[in-house]
Amino acid sequence: MKVVTAAEMREVEERAAQAGVSADALMEAAGLAVARRTAQMLENVRGKRVLVLIGPGNNGGDGMVAARYLADWGALVTLCMTSLARRNDKLEECRARRLRIVDAFDDDGQWALRNYLSLTDLVLDAVLGIGARLPLDEPLRRAFEALSDARQANPALRTVAVDLPTGLDADTGAVDETTPSVDLTLALGLPKAGLFRFPGAARAGRVETLPIGLPGGADDAAHLALADDALARSFLPPRPADGHKGTFGTALIVGGSRNYTGAPMLTAAAAYRAGAGLVNLAAPEEVYRIAAAQVREVTHLPLPQSGEGAVTQEAAPPVRLALERANAAVVGPGLGVGDGVRRFVQALLLTAPPIEAPLVLDADALNALAASYGWSAQLRASAVLTPHPGEMARLMRLPVHEVQADRPAIARRAAEEWGQVVVLKGAHTVTASPDGRTALSPFANPALATGGTGDVLAGVIAGLMAQGAPPYEAAAAGVHVHAAAGEALRESLGDAGMMAGDLLPAIPRALRALRRAP
Repeated sequence: MKVVTAAEMREVEERAAQAGVSADALMEAAGLAVARRTAQMLENVRGKRVLVLIGPGNNGGDGMVAARYLADWGALVTLCMTSLARRNDKLEECRARRLRIVDAFDDDGQWALRNYLSLTDLVLDAVLGIGARLPLDEPLRRAFEALSDARQANPALRTVAVDLPTGLDADTGAVDETTPSVDLTLALGLPKAGLFRFPGAARAGRVETLPIGLPGGADDAAHLALADDALARSFLPPRPADGHKGTFGTALIVGGSRNYTGAPMLTAAAAYRAGAGLVNLAAPEEVYRIAAAQVREVTHLPLPQSGEGAVTQEAAPPVRLALERANAAVVGPGLGVGDGVRRFVQALLLTAPPIEAPLVLDADALNALAASYGWSAQLRASAVLTPHPGEMARLMRLPVHEVQADRPAIARRAAEEWGQVVVLKGAHTVTASPDGRTALSPFANPALATGGTGDVLAGVIAGLMAQGAPPYEAAAAGVHVHAAAGEALRESLGDAGMMAGDLLPAIPRALRALRRAP
């Protein structure tokens, strides 16, 4: 599934029309899909009160079709017309069913609207979709202020947006201050990019995409994929029943220092949890002694260390030898900073001969590269780089706000410039390949905003690569599995209090659910 801008969605609709799927057919399918999902939320729809806020364009037309179906199924539907409807045929169909219709322009002080809001079970926002322009005009602002007041008075009042919450920019995620915070957004046909960019993402609630009969290939011009279950499942490496630990590969983890003993252990455990057959941990002697007592399944390669407890340049040759026996590797978790670490990373990654095993470069390895002039031209390996926004800013010599302004574009640009796969971490993580493929994670989970979760992600990606998944596929699938594990824990623990180690047993459960899904 693709994620589209407003312009791309209009092109999709034009291609649908050229393929013989009319705008009316799409509207009818969209309205029916919205009505079905709304009825599902209401459980027994008969007798339930539904208020539909109607705008002037196609979004309002979708809402009127949904209202018509809900009324046919027994719901008590009220239309609030926020402007003159251009789809008078849809309005007449609603009048024929004797739906109550309120004109917001004749409702001084929104007394009628506020009264109906106090009595309703569910509100459908079908005012403005991809054609919204900010700021909203005053009549709309007053209507949504009334909705906000009603939700404060009655927190149980459910609100569903048709395609986009009104006032949310389909491309940028910018919002009007009165844009409603909804429980559910029902994206029509294809999800819009603004639903996954803040502040809009915070107003959209849960995002679900409803099929509306778009013909195959209509979205070919769109560039951004949604890393949903289907995409991630297609990227998972096989698990043959007669496989053994050699079948599923060896992952080498290079990291750790006196101040960061836990990071490489989390990464090593995550590689196992993702299905790697064997995991080898290369860490400074001081970290090795701790890790050997705590992670029993891992094999170990103790490395020479400095007086500060970090690796030195002399550790590069033994790690190079270990890489020759590995199917994938992670370099970076907990390495620390300093000249010795930088020289080690440069000696390991930026000198001949090339490294055959694909790498995940994370954390302090990225910081060492950022301090190395011309590193991208010297990197002698195929790699997945996993920066958070601050690390990406250092690597690209940009301020963080520019990185965050258009995350998919920045990740795609970096992947193309460096010739490597890039995972730009954060809410709605972006995975980009040098060939232009780009995937956006649908997840934004504040429970994952805690130390060590990035180390776990690096291990998951390496574990999938060790089993034979190519770098881009392993990265996109790994991001999804890591996020799905976090979502499962969020359901039981809430938005705060999760620790990175909690993710480890959730990873194989997320993989099992992904493989078993229809």
